[in-house]
Amino acid sequence: MPDAAALFHDLDADQATLQRDGVVGRKGGFPAGWVDRLREDMMTAFWEAIQRPGGAVGRGPRRWYVELHPEALSGFVELVTHPWITGMAERVLGPDYQIVEVGFDTPCQGAMNQPWHRDFPSPPDTFEHHRITSLAFNLSGVDVTPDMGPFEVAPGTQWDDGRSWKHGMFPDRSLWGRFEERAVRKYPQRGDISCRSALTMHRGTAHPSPISRPVLVLGVDAPGAGHAALHDMMVTRAFHDALPAGVREHLVCRVVDELVPITQKHDIEGLVMGTE
Repeated sequence: MPDAAALFHDLDADQATLQRDGVVGRKGGFPAGWVDRLREDMMTAFWEAIQRPGGAVGRGPRRWYVELHPEALSGFVELVTHPWITGMAERVLGPDYQIVEVGFDTPCQGAMNQPWHRDFPSPPDTFEHHRITSLAFNLSGVDVTPDMGPFEVAPGTQWDDGRSWKHGMFPDRSLWGRFEERAVRKYPQRGDISCRSALTMHRGTAHPSPISRPVLVLGVDAPGAGHAALHDMMVTRAFHDALPAGVREHLVCRVVDELVPITQKHDIEGLVMGTE
């Protein structure tokens, strides 16, 4: 972990990059061995979820999204207490930030280019006042190569109004040229962390590799952003009681006696069909 002085300096620069580009990365945030265990947890959850209705939501051909119980991740506490993640969340969203989502996206061989999109409509705070009210932290479960459908992002598009787009998320194909001119493909290695506004225009690309590419998503809101309503995070009482107090105060979840399978609420209909 970085020392406090180095982290503070890095966070200044990283927050400025996020504000400008809508996305920023931290190299080597976790050890590769920790990520290998994360991948095992994600793929175990994937094979369980894919077999039941509503467990894995299609995000295009051969591409799925699965929400997780925090208890399904052996490294959940390490994830949500990582100093870069907590530091960025506090700086961008405020000290009362809320952890509202844990899941992962999994493109497999045969996945196609997604349409350019954002994950939800932009709120007035963002398109009028350039305030980011929600963050997505991502960690790849593999070292990404060009044939693994790398994530493609159009920096600076987090401020686009988008109210005239379909569902406020999907611009007409005639507008794609602007995103393609800005497009940057990302090739994270195991342990790298990215932080982005989910409003920054992005898409998954074609995935001919036989190796699937699970990518963890940690969704974090500013108070009042409202995305917890799209999810149903739950933890058992024993797990909740064992969490550090600093984690419990940020976690928006139901505390239950017994976990039940998650039926996902956030189904992005426009991603069901690929574009190419």
